[in-house]
Amino acid sequence: MDSIMQLAADPAAWAALATLIVMEVVLGIDNLIFISILTNKLPDSRQTSARRIGIGLALILRLALLGTVAYIVHLTQPVIEVFGRGFSWRDIILIAGGLFLLWKATKEIHHNVDPDTDEEGEAKPASIGYSAAIAQILLLDLVFSIDSIITAVGMTDHVEIMVVAVVVAVAVMLLAADPLSRFIAANPTVVMLALGFLIMIGMTLIAEGFGAHVPKGYVYTAMAFSAGIEVLNIFGRRARKAKNAAQRAGTGTGKGAAGHGTAGRPAA
Repeated sequence: MDSIMQLAADPAAWAALATLIVMEVVLGIDNLIFISILTNKLPDSRQTSARRIGIGLALILRLALLGTVAYIVHLTQPVIEVFGRGFSWRDIILIAGGLFLLWKATKEIHHNVDPDTDEEGEAKPASIGYSAAIAQILLLDLVFSIDSIITAVGMTDHVEIMVVAVVVAVAVMLLAADPLSRFIAANPTVVMLALGFLIMIGMTLIAEGFGAHVPKGYVYTAMAFSAGIEVLNIFGRRARKAKNAAQRAGTGTGKGAAGHGTAGRPAA
C-alpha cells in the first residue's frame, strides 16, 4: 500500500502512466481493427457479444501476462538458431502472428474483390462461425498482448503502472469497438483500407520477428494519413449524393409543374 501511495505522489510515475496509456491505446488499434472486421461477419445478434468477449479476453491475457513479467522478459532470449541467427519465443510468436494476419487479410481482400455468388448470381456475404471468430480473436489477442507487455516492460519497472495502463486502454477499446464496427460496416471502402492496414501490421510483425526494427511512428503515421484521405473521400461521396438527390428532386418538381400547367389549358 505504501508503495502505491509513493507512486501516486511521484510526478515521474504519472508521466510514465500517461505515456504508457497512450502507447497501449495505439497498440490496441491493431487489435480492434481485426476484431471489428471479424465480428462484422457474424449475425447481427451476436456481433456485440463477440466483440466484448474478444476485448475481455485481451484484458485477461494482458493481466495474466503481467503476473508473469519475470518470465515474459526471458521470451526475448534466443531459443533456436537458423542460418546463424537466433530466434526467441517472442520472435517466433510475432512471425506466426504476422503470417496469420497476412493470410487472413489476403483471404478477406480476395472475397471482397471476387465474392462468392449464389445460384441467382448475387454475391453471398462472407460468414464465420461464432466459435471460430472467438478462436481467431484469441490468437491475435495473444500476439498483440505479448508485444504490448514486452514494450511496457521496457518503459517502466512498476507493475502497478502497467496494470492501470492496460485496464484503461482496454476500456477505451471496449467503448470504441461498437462505433468502429458500425463505421466499417457502413462504409465498404473502409473495409478494404482496414484490410490493407492489417497486411501492413502483419508485415511489421514479421519484420520485428526477424530483428528488423520498424519504428511504430512510421506505421501509424501512414495509417493516419490513409484514414484521413478516406474520410475526405467519404465526405466527398456524401456531398455528391446529396447534390444529385437535390437535382433529381428539382427536376421532378419542374416536370410536375409543367405537366400540371399543360393539363389546365383549355382545348383549342
